[in-house]
Amino acid sequence: MIPIANRFFRYVSIDTQGNAQENVCPSSENQRFLAELLMDELQEFGVEEVMIDEKSFLYARIPSNVEREVPSLAFIAHLDTSPEVPGGNVKPRIVEKYDGGSILLNKRLGVILSPEEFPAMLEHKGEDLIVTDGTTVLGADGKAGITEIMEAIKHLSEHPEIEHGEIYIVFTPDEELGYSTDFISMERVPARFGFTVEGGSVGEINYENFNAATATVRVNGSNIHPGAARNKMKNAVLLAQKFISCIPENETPESTENYEGYYHISDIRGGIEKCIMTYNIRDFNPENYSFRKERIKKTAEFLNEYYGKGTFEVQVEDYYLNMKQKVDAYPELMENAEKAIRLAGIEPKCIPVRGGTDGVTISFMGMPCPNIFSGEQNGQSVYEFISVQTMEKATQVIVNLIRIFAEAS
Repeated sequence: MIPIANRFFRYVSIDTQGNAQENVCPSSENQRFLAELLMDELQEFGVEEVMIDEKSFLYARIPSNVEREVPSLAFIAHLDTSPEVPGGNVKPRIVEKYDGGSILLNKRLGVILSPEEFPAMLEHKGEDLIVTDGTTVLGADGKAGITEIMEAIKHLSEHPEIEHGEIYIVFTPDEELGYSTDFISMERVPARFGFTVEGGSVGEINYENFNAATATVRVNGSNIHPGAARNKMKNAVLLAQKFISCIPENETPESTENYEGYYHISDIRGGIEKCIMTYNIRDFNPENYSFRKERIKKTAEFLNEYYGKGTFEVQVEDYYLNMKQKVDAYPELMENAEKAIRLAGIEPKCIPVRGGTDGVTISFMGMPCPNIFSGEQNGQSVYEFISVQTMEKATQVIVNLIRIFAEAS
């Protein structure tokens, strides 16, 4: 088996699925098991400074091998897989020299990975695709990045002539549950720049993401026996419908793409007395983002004029901001990333993230941290796949980044 695929198979065989029902980090014991395996492998590569903390964050440091000052770099990936789809007993297999047709994942269940439904498959025609058996995630969402970082460190250990600055490695638990940046110790990662290695097609770089807020809308009704309800009952469920109808229906996730923002009602629950709605507000542009937050508030004010003061209550909280403002302050960061990708024989693609990454929070913690591709496709589904050749390219890009930052100093 191809060495990088062998490493990847070893990691995905460990069930590190997060458990949303557990209010602890790590939320599953196998995340620590994988971290300990990775620590052992790093030590085999000659990495002496490696540790795992009480929450199963793995931190490693490789000292600079040059006397001149070189910007230190961190590479970050996550140990866990999504809790949305079964993640245990993964049975990956390689479809060699993919011919561009449909792939039968599971005959008994009739699960087919088809380019008609997933046209990105055709970008990998002739390559070796790793796929699932149609019953679980593959686990490439997280473990592809780990594999590529580990392969890059192995390459450095085998080629001591490659000059590099200080390198930090961080593997985090429970990224899918949002715990990783809650508990990461930046004191253990004093790098000048960082890169998360996750998702994205070959050549992709992400340094722009949504500004994100959460709006909680509380609708206060009043109940009375339906037989005596005329001009007395205020049905909070029906009033919630009034609020929803005031939000543009063409500005939802299913109606937008690229740099278009949206309002997304993600939860609604309650009854006649009280109904609570949760809206996710997203926009790349700061002015539009502010407008969207204000619009939610103004909608409540408008409806309160008709249905009575206090009928609608809104609380808006910022969730994360666009890392672009942090990355743009260091143009050499993206210039070197694009150069590293071109040296791997790929044309870089700067794609906005219609969501957030750990790098967003880390960027606002003081370490600008864009994302470079790891190559998995159809993450968090039984249709997840990745190309072996893409993983090899991603590894090459990581090594190139390390060399470029050293050479530029």
